[in-house]
Amino acid sequence: MVVGAVGIELVNRGLLPGKQQLDQLDGECSVSLAPFTFSALGPTVSGRFFSAARNRSVGYTIGYPPAHGPGEPLPLVVMLHGFGGDHTDALAGMSPAQAVALTSGGRPIPPMALVTVDGGGGYWNPHPGDDPMAMLVNELIPMLRTTGLGQPPHKIGTMGTSMGGYGAILMAEKHPHLIDAVAAISPAVWTSYEEARSANAGAYSSPAHFADNDAVSHAGALAGIPVRVASGNGDPFHPGVEALARALPAGATVNFSPGCHNGSFFAQQEPPSLAFLAHHLSA
Repeated sequence: MVVGAVGIELVNRGLLPGKQQLDQLDGECSVSLAPFTFSALGPTVSGRFFSAARNRSVGYTIGYPPAHGPGEPLPLVVMLHGFGGDHTDALAGMSPAQAVALTSGGRPIPPMALVTVDGGGGYWNPHPGDDPMAMLVNELIPMLRTTGLGQPPHKIGTMGTSMGGYGAILMAEKHPHLIDAVAAISPAVWTSYEEARSANAGAYSSPAHFADNDAVSHAGALAGIPVRVASGNGDPFHPGVEALARALPAGATVNFSPGCHNGSFFAQQEPPSLAFLAHHLSA
């Protein structure tokens, strides 16, 4: 899978931690992956808009659930892509329309729409001249709400893998009154600015910037929000995810299981993450 190849390549280049661990875990990265099953797919809408927050044009894709389409009010999932990705490859092994047509236990998941969008490589936090989080909150979501998606009383959830998993957690922490549920797969979480800078110098511009956007130290802001976090035991980010799990409010769903930071693990965890969000957004 492309996402898995990207993740491994970034480790090898030093942009993710853990090259030595990856070299040693070759046989431990395989995970069991049941075939995806879908209902008849709903429509897909793609487009672009100019983001003042990002100072550029960004692309997006909306997947609608079966038997629904543009103009219908629905809960909304904002799916955030990983480092090196964009709105076209935010999901591992499926499209946005397939993601919301999944069946779980032989039954369709409750209806919701899912949007992917270009967020760049800045870890979904503000950088000079590029603020992808402001793009999500001040531009993308208001635009979609005019079409009925995520418009109250319908709820909004966030989801992501790797950098996008971190971004999904951060978005819920920064905007707890906007986000109703969050699911993070293999979130790219560091526990110190020094650790982050040694792996990816572009993730945070300063120690103060890291402290303001540290998902672990701000996890208390997630109180009352349903949270699901999944991480593979062989993931080089796993120590950071363990720290995040300890900081999450009581009641969070945490899944630690065999697997690495690759597309196979992402794909394994997408169906239960989507089912988790569908359940809580439809409640």
